Amino acid sequence: MLKNFDHVILLDGAMGTMLQKSGVRIGKVPEALNITHPDIVIDIHRQYIESGSDIIYSNTFSANRYKLAHCGYTVDQLVTAGVKNAKRAAEGTKVKAALSIGPVGELLEPNGNLSFDSAYDIFREMLIAGEKAGADLVVFETMTDLLEMKAAVLAAKENTSLPVFCTMTFEENHRTFTGVSVESMAVTLTSLGVEAIGVNCSLGPKEILPIAQKLSRWTPLPIIIKANAGLPNLNSNTYDISAEEFAETMREYLHCGVSIIGGCCGTTPGYIRELARTVKGQPVSNRDWQPRSVLCSASHLVEVDGVRIIGERINPTGKKLFKEALINHNTGYILTQGLEQVKAGADILDVNVGLPEIDEKQMMLEVVKGLQSVLDAPLQIDSSNPSVIESALRIYNGKAIVNSVNGERKVLDRILPVVKKYGAAVVGLTMDETGIPNAAEDRFAIARRIVEAAEEYGIPREDIYIDCLTLTASVQQKEVQETLKAVKMAKEQLGVKTVLGVSNISFGLPNRELINHSFLLLAMAHGLDCPIINPNIKSMMDAVDAYNVLYNRDVGSKHYIEKHHAAVSAPQPKSKQDMTLSYAVVNGLKEAAGEITGTLLQTMDPLAVINEILIPSLDQVGNDFEKGIIFLPQLIQSATAAQAGFDQIKLALAKQPAARSVSKGKIVLATVKGDVHDIGKNIVRVILENYGYDVIDLGKDVPVETVVQETKRSGAKLVGLSALMTTTVVSMQQTIEALHQSGADCKIWVGGAVLTEDYAMKIGADFYAKDAKQSADIAKKVLG
Repeated sequence: MLKNFDHVILLDGAMGTMLQKSGVRIGKVPEALNITHPDIVIDIHRQYIESGSDIIYSNTFSANRYKLAHCGYTVDQLVTAGVKNAKRAAEGTKVKAALSIGPVGELLEPNGNLSFDSAYDIFREMLIAGEKAGADLVVFETMTDLLEMKAAVLAAKENTSLPVFCTMTFEENHRTFTGVSVESMAVTLTSLGVEAIGVNCSLGPKEILPIAQKLSRWTPLPIIIKANAGLPNLNSNTYDISAEEFAETMREYLHCGVSIIGGCCGTTPGYIRELARTVKGQPVSNRDWQPRSVLCSASHLVEVDGVRIIGERINPTGKKLFKEALINHNTGYILTQGLEQVKAGADILDVNVGLPEIDEKQMMLEVVKGLQSVLDAPLQIDSSNPSVIESALRIYNGKAIVNSVNGERKVLDRILPVVKKYGAAVVGLTMDETGIPNAAEDRFAIARRIVEAAEEYGIPREDIYIDCLTLTASVQQKEVQETLKAVKMAKEQLGVKTVLGVSNISFGLPNRELINHSFLLLAMAHGLDCPIINPNIKSMMDAVDAYNVLYNRDVGSKHYIEKHHAAVSAPQPKSKQDMTLSYAVVNGLKEAAGEITGTLLQTMDPLAVINEILIPSLDQVGNDFEKGIIFLPQLIQSATAAQAGFDQIKLALAKQPAARSVSKGKIVLATVKGDVHDIGKNIVRVILENYGYDVIDLGKDVPVETVVQETKRSGAKLVGLSALMTTTVVSMQQTIEALHQSGADCKIWVGGAVLTEDYAMKIGADFYAKDAKQSADIAKKVLG
């Protein structure tokens, strides 16, 4: 069953919905029912099996160490019981039992406090218990963070032999909560070697269909769709699509190659029964997919279907200031190099931090984490040390490229397995133990060996890039033409993408820019795909623009005209300092923001720094977030950078004889009684704190009376309530009613995935916020 995906395979429906219908008291940890009420869980599984499910999901979604704290059961106990209940229900049938694993419940670094290794270990614990209990496969579902999904997949691949299914949860903008794109999810998980990928939860089948259609163009893997029963109706505590309508809508998915279908929130056995009648066993259409050379971060994909610029500046070779930054651990300088290159047009950033004086592995990790937190360009991990490469690839959030291997077999055998394991692409240098051959034919022979070795390790040709190596014209002038010839041979005869470090050509010659510019044009004409250059040199970028026009890559010269028709000068800021602090906040440079604020405080009033620089900068970031220009990780990093500025201001004020408060007012936050989901609330807290508000965070599963007592005690004028589940919206309403009855002088705003503005007003809230940015807008409206 797990090998034949040319006909529709049916999954089950919503375990949570059925547990609610059973009338049993679910409590904080639904997985505890695996032990306290196994008969109910087994019966639900059997109902889905009888309705036609081929695969059922164990009741283990949240049975992780983080969420089970203080529940009285261990991970091993609840996972084991959950899998055994599913296996028992499937006895006598061919139905497979999947170990269901959801997100940990805490954001990973740099957006939260959970480290990659901690997340990996949490998943590993569940996986080992699940496989031991007899699970047939594992499903990681309802994920919104691609890096968290990567930690889960690696934990499964490295600790079990279970087939791996992965589904993420997307919103109507085709992004997950953390900004992951459909394309990046597809490319990254396909490269990691999972067995099937797809979408579950959040939306109904009509809303997910265009997401599935897009997904089908970016992966050859079997596609999973587990949609909700439409959208939630909080008035009736039901969903708005019938089983018949659900099944009819799912017919459309067969045309885009979806082969694994089930239901999520609101879908009962009746929905699966209708799916069985309508789509089970139906043949799946071929899809519009073809191999592509692509790299990506979690939110941005770069397809190498033309010339793509690799920025060269994050590299100590010949760069005195960069070497000093590495030695002094000045990551702010390094991140600025990355930001400036992307702004200038770099598609990919080379990252080389190799210096004898430093710990290369530690610095590589620090720089990769930092770059991922402030920009979305894919990275090229540039090192000859396999352990450095592996460490970087492990925590990279997307699909990176590794530079480099060469033609030595021992080098290929050390690095290619690492590249394959982490689903990366690779750059092969046309040199071996004898050095760099002069003749193009000899370099081509090495290139062929590299390609053949990579394919032996399972790395597809579209993920192989060949660097034919630029020699210095001042010393090896006649070899320049050999380099160009080798590029053309590799491109045309091997069918791979090509890379060159362009600036090597001009060492030792005057007017280096002219030589570099001319060589770049020649190399692109010979088939160069990825020049490694300094994108901040205008003539080099202009050469690329001109080439794209002259070789009919820029159809209608559209890009060229837009870029070069007229340069409009941006308005000048009041001062260099103002611009610099704003730049640091907008780009999420925490260290720089703190240092610059300290300098500004020598000449500016603290409140002026807040009101004239920090708050407007955060407003700009918030507006970009609303427009979809940036996503949640960048929003959080900008807020964190602003916090570094606020911290400096608080220190300065504390030293004054009559210290002034910089708090703009008190706000109480709480996830309501019965709801243990607090990621959204935690993000709101970070944003509000960095706007200068004093936030009293009461945590999750907060009793009604606690919210009332703390609001009255603190005198807070604004209360924010969060609920993620339809079943806990009742608690939200009760909390609002209790606040009103207590006479607390406050305004109340609410938020959560299941809420709508109409329903928020119906239960007595003053405001509704769909995200953290709107929460900040409400705070400004109420508190100033």
